[in-house]
Amino acid sequence: MKKQLNSQSILLLAVNGLFVLAGALSGTFLNVYIWKVKPDFSLIAWFTFSQQLALGLVFWIAGKWVKERDKMIFLRLGIIVSGIFYLLVLWTGKHTVDYIWPLGLLFGTGSGLFWLAFNVVYFEVTDVETRDRFNGWVGILGSVIGIFGPWISGWLISIKHGEAGYRFIFTISLIVYGAGILLSFWLKKRKTGEPYNWLAPVHYLQKGSAWRQAAPASAAHGLREGVFSFLINLLIFISTSAEWRIGQYSLITSLVSLVSFWAVGKWLKIRTRYYGMLIGALLITAVILPLLWKVNYTTLMVMGVGTSLFLPLYLIPVISSVFDLIGNSPESVEGRVELIVLRELSITVGRLGGTLMFIAVYSMVPRMPTITWLMFALGATPVLSWLALRRLLKRGAKAA
Repeated sequence: MKKQLNSQSILLLAVNGLFVLAGALSGTFLNVYIWKVKPDFSLIAWFTFSQQLALGLVFWIAGKWVKERDKMIFLRLGIIVSGIFYLLVLWTGKHTVDYIWPLGLLFGTGSGLFWLAFNVVYFEVTDVETRDRFNGWVGILGSVIGIFGPWISGWLISIKHGEAGYRFIFTISLIVYGAGILLSFWLKKRKTGEPYNWLAPVHYLQKGSAWRQAAPASAAHGLREGVFSFLINLLIFISTSAEWRIGQYSLITSLVSLVSFWAVGKWLKIRTRYYGMLIGALLITAVILPLLWKVNYTTLMVMGVGTSLFLPLYLIPVISSVFDLIGNSPESVEGRVELIVLRELSITVGRLGGTLMFIAVYSMVPRMPTITWLMFALGATPVLSWLALRRLLKRGAKAA
């Protein structure tokens, strides 16, 4: 029987849920808002690139203060900076397209501060026996939020006719961020660690280290995530010209994801991660194939439902295995902040690489088939993650 989550884990899930909710309400439609002002794939890709760049740099630089000072300050600061971003979007309005780089860097900074602190605290409030369950609940919460958040936002934008609807949902997100800050005060202050080691990522990548497998796996995971994070909702809007369709898409796919995350979080065992991750990686690649024939709402829905159904099989093992690696010795536990930074830097390298690949290839051949073939190529990178992690997964299965 699996161990139950403790009260601090549940509270952290709630804070995470509010942060994700604010992003689901507004972030789902942010790129569409920019597209309606200036329909340019490269512009939105550079906006995403600036966010990813800031997020990676913040993880590396802020790691020192998160390790040596109160982590809760940075958790709250991440929420505050994210709120300031939406305040500026409200203020600049349609001129947001003129400030893509500074706004992207600001948004990435807020996300980086929050997720760095969250990941460190998440590691501290869970253990090897509760990590899969916690990740399952993170997926369930994300799915529930995905069911209602974008659907409500899409509906409000539709009935308020565009600009007024966007301003309304951006304001709601600010209120949700405020609620997240208040709730975070019930999280206990965490212990500070030893002095931060700036060059730890290099040290942990030395020959013979298991991080020689985990870091490339995380980078391969980022290759897919970097492009898919901004492209899917944009393609739905381009195909349908209706924001409410994005909400409908999110509602259906998140409902499927809710069931899938619950099932995988409940029944996936450490000893079955090896085959579970492989099956998941292959299937979330296969569901992209219909887009190679035609891009419309139906084929996008097929891909979305298929991804929601099979993604937990891939995602939970890849996250849990890396965090288990952080906890496998007293030395790595002490260096948990540096290792979480290494994990995020690896993912960021993948995200930046995937986004740059998209910008470069699409700039040379600006056609829809270019986008779909890029989606298939980058969508297959979870298989590379499994190849990089397979020895680690086998060792974990034997130990279990």
